[in-house]
Amino acid sequence: MNTLVPWSRPGRLWRAACHVNLGLVMGILTFSLTITFLALSFGLLVTFFLALPAIWMLFTLARGLAKIERSRARALMGVDIADPIPPLTRPGWIGRLAERARSGPRWREIAYNLALLPVGVIGYALSTVAWSGSLAMVTMPFVVDHLPGDSAKFYFFELTSGPGTIGAAAVGVAGLLFVAPWVTLAAAKVQASMASGLLGPSTDEVLVQQVSRLETSRTAAVDSAEAERRRIERDLHDGAQQRLVALAAGLGAAREKFDDDPEQARAMVSDAHEEAKAALTEIRDLVRGIHPVILEDRGLDAALSAIVAKSPVPVALDVQIADRPPAAIESAAYFIVNEALTNVARHASATRAYISIARAGDRLVVEIRDNGKGGADPTGGTGLAGMRERVTALGGNMYVISPPGGPTTISVELPCGS
Repeated sequence: MNTLVPWSRPGRLWRAACHVNLGLVMGILTFSLTITFLALSFGLLVTFFLALPAIWMLFTLARGLAKIERSRARALMGVDIADPIPPLTRPGWIGRLAERARSGPRWREIAYNLALLPVGVIGYALSTVAWSGSLAMVTMPFVVDHLPGDSAKFYFFELTSGPGTIGAAAVGVAGLLFVAPWVTLAAAKVQASMASGLLGPSTDEVLVQQVSRLETSRTAAVDSAEAERRRIERDLHDGAQQRLVALAAGLGAAREKFDDDPEQARAMVSDAHEEAKAALTEIRDLVRGIHPVILEDRGLDAALSAIVAKSPVPVALDVQIADRPPAAIESAAYFIVNEALTNVARHASATRAYISIARAGDRLVVEIRDNGKGGADPTGGTGLAGMRERVTALGGNMYVISPPGGPTTISVELPCGS
């Protein structure tokens, strides 16, 4: 934040002023509603069951107002406050109410709704005094002669027409250019900081979330590696291994035929040669499936172009990547697109597919769309679960939008550095 020259970014200053002014309005609203239902809840506790609806309303209102405040901080101050409250899990409304009452973040929301009024009043008052006082000083040379007694009386001094009013105007200009903007920005920042502290996750909660994400990522990585190992084992067993067994049996039979029936032996050797070439092709395809050579040599655009060329469904490919991402991310994007196109060909009944890959800051965004029948389910055995595991293992996110009747859109975000 460039506080030395507040007017260098007037948009930021106006947003801060809006944040301060809205802070007063929201403070009155949040305090009034929260204190009303808080008083009702504690006042009716002696009857207990009559207090339950008031307690439910208290937490529900606090939740809704906190969401508004997070949105206000994001829109006006650019402060993105994560929601620390997980979804309710207990059955029945009594159980969910008890879960709310034991939630620390929900009580912090209530505390914020109460604290916003005094903080908002102080911020609004300081900002208003700074702006109006500075403006009054600037206009002093023009109005002092029209005031009673031809003078302006302040708490500690009195101004009359002459050099004193010129000095007051200079102070007012400085106030408009520096002091009032600083006060406004500081008041807005205090409100945003309070929102971050009370409406966002605490340090312990952030650490718990990070540990949980790391554990999930590690589990997904292990599961993905195990699934890949099983796939390679299955491909070797069902493909190349069976051909090599047939090749060995054919060559053994040909060796026994050389003395008695050379012509048949030569035919069997020829068959064995074809079998060897087929086995070699399958092994090459398997190795290419582990890490395609074209991906390593020429990058994602060329590797995906080769996949698209073989797809039975027409595919439009758009790759906008100036710099190549890390090898692990590039490989993941390749296999995600490969699996997605396989799913489109097998399950979607689509006549057209679209693939776009672009760099967005420190994220690689992959989007696969088709005009098929939709209804894709990550738990339905269509390969989406494996794709999600691969994405999660790399710390990315995957979203599937596939209503019945289509179309289907798969959006993947992978971290790839700044």
